[in-house]
This record gives sequence, C-alpha cells and structure tokens, in this order.
Amino acid sequence: MKKKISLSSPNIFKDSKKYILNCINKKWISSWGKYTTDFEKKIKNYTKSKNVVVCSSGTAALHISLILSSVKKNDEIIVPTLTFIATINVINYLQASPIFMDSDEFFNIDVDKTIQFIENHTILKRNFTYNKKTGKRISAIIPVHIWGNAANLQKLLRLCKSKNIKIIEDASESLGTFYNKGKIKGKHTGTIGNFGCISFNGNKIITTGGGGAILTNKYSDAKKARYLISQAKDDGVRFIHNQIGYNYSISNLHAAIGLSQINKIKYIKKLKLKISDIYRNRIKDIPGLKLNESPNYADNNRWLNILKIDKKIYKKLPQDLLLIFKKNYIETRFVWQLNHLQKQFKKCQTYKIENSIKLIKNSLCLPSSSDLSAKDINRICNILEKNR
Repeated sequence: MKKKISLSSPNIFKDSKKYILNCINKKWISSWGKYTTDFEKKIKNYTKSKNVVVCSSGTAALHISLILSSVKKNDEIIVPTLTFIATINVINYLQASPIFMDSDEFFNIDVDKTIQFIENHTILKRNFTYNKKTGKRISAIIPVHIWGNAANLQKLLRLCKSKNIKIIEDASESLGTFYNKGKIKGKHTGTIGNFGCISFNGNKIITTGGGGAILTNKYSDAKKARYLISQAKDDGVRFIHNQIGYNYSISNLHAAIGLSQINKIKYIKKLKLKISDIYRNRIKDIPGLKLNESPNYADNNRWLNILKIDKKIYKKLPQDLLLIFKKNYIETRFVWQLNHLQKQFKKCQTYKIENSIKLIKNSLCLPSSSDLSAKDINRICNILEKNR
C-alpha cells in the first residue's frame, strides 16, 4: 500500500514528549501553569506584540477581540467572503451582521474595493461610521491573512482610524509572516490592527493540538481578555462573577506542546519556504497550472500551497484532481465555500464579489505539511503531469 500524504499534518518534535510528561508528572495539565506563561512569552518575543493572551482556539480569540472592540447587537462587521466560516460565525455570537467583500489575487480581502465601499457607502456621524443602506453602525473590519499571505493593511490603516472602525486581524494562518515594506515594515501580522488572532489548530504552522492567541498593544485590553477567558472571575475565593465570562483558557498541557513548537518556528518556516519553492519549480513547466503567488510586501510563511488551474489548458477541474489524488492516497481539499453563499448568510450585504467566485472554482489546496519530503512533492507533481 502506498504511503498516505496528508494535507497539513503537525510536525511533532522530541522535546514535546519531555514537556508533556513534565505536566503529567506534576499533575498540572489544565488551567494556567508554567508552560502557559512561557508559551505566551515566546509568542510575544517572536511577534514583537506588546501583549499576548493565549486561549483555547483562534475562534475564541476572535470572539473576545470583537467583545473588546465594543461590537454590539445589530452592528455590522466588514469581512472577506473567502475565509473559513469561524471568522463569520463569531460575528453572529454577538448578534451582529457581516458585510461581505471580494478577494484579491492572493485570496485576501480586496482592499481597494473595501476602501471604495467605506468611502462611498458609509457616513460618519457622532464619531461612528454607519452604513448608508442599512443605517447600522459599522464597528469593525476583520481582514484575514489567507494561506499565511499578509493582507495589504497599509492602505486601510488611516481610513479605518478616521472612521473609528476597529481592525481585528485574523492571523490564524499567518504566524511567521512579517511585512517588509512601508510604514509597517518589520511588523508581524496580527500586530498592525487593534487586535490580532492566531490559531494553533493541528493543521497550522505550529500547533498546540487546539489553541489560539490574542495579540494587542494595549495592556488594559490584554487584562480584560484574561478576565473574560477565565469565566470573568472577580473573586476566586467566593466565586463571584460580575460579568458574562467564557471557558476559553488554554490548558497547561496544550501550552507545553505549543512551547516545543514555537521554539522551532524559524526552522518550520524554513521548511515551508523550501516546500513551496520545490512545488513552484515543478509546476511552472506544466501547462495550465500555477502555484498561487505571495505578495511582495511581506515575507510570508507559505503555510498552505494552492494550485490554480486554467481549465481551458489543463482540461481538469479541481474536483477531478481531488478524486485522482484520493485514489493515490494523497489528501487535497477545495477552498472553502464562499460565506455569502452559505445558507445562514445569504441575506447579508455583499459588495462587488467577482474574483472570489473565480478563485474557488479554479483552485485546489495541495499537501503542505512541514515534514513533506521532496520525494512526496515529486510524487504529487508526477500525478499532475500524468493527468494533464
């Protein structure tokens, strides 16, 4: 039987076992602990964020960030339609609504169209921005750094500040991505806006098995985040809770895994770049196929490699290739269904969505695990050549 090649499996290192066993031996596997604190410090040092709060998932990080951004019931949040549904679901947690934007060539939110929408279809009243069509307040925008590619935030910063629209970066996939141009040169994704949210799910560039982090430059926001993720406990002796809180803390056991991973982040990113380069060199000679590019204004982590297919030349659709790969024990997947087409969001407002539709029809996610070998990539590319 052929070896199975997974889409994006975690690369687990030997010292993970040491950290995990230490947790078990000391019987400190849940709630806050030494590894939680150490993990936070490592993320803080790597991203250069002033404050980091680790939590149970990237979704939890987004939810808390929306609360801290004072998002209220009936508010509206600007989001890309092309993203994992968790980005949109958290908006509904607060009974707010999404406004869906198109994507650029890198699968990120189309910043030019977004600016056009804000400038032409909103109005500033009493220091808040309102949607001319619905009359509702637009309190935040969630740009997502898709596939680890940095969204072009430079253009959005000044406008959002002048319109009092909070920027919550969904950096779930972009740990290791730094801007290299403009006023934000040297800054890590997730540290540009008011909040940044990272995911440590099992398929991400580093993992804790399940976990996330909130990045913020304001100490008061970090303090409030810690309070909210720990059930909003005001008195730990008498168990007094003066607000609605959430069970969003990360366990010491998960943080132990994360610590072993973050210690290897530079090495893992190096592997990711090498994998992407090998793919690119092989695929460029196959007519009708192209590997998705990364924007040149950032050093991107290249978390996931996306195959773009010109069906007029290659004659195969993503669904055809997915079945072919499956028969050969190779895991691939489609790009997510566009969120404005999801049943629960079909009535939400959209704005000039065109490119996103083309992208999901013509793209396929390729195996991108950091321990993927050159031999594995050759096997994948040989199948692509054979089936053209």
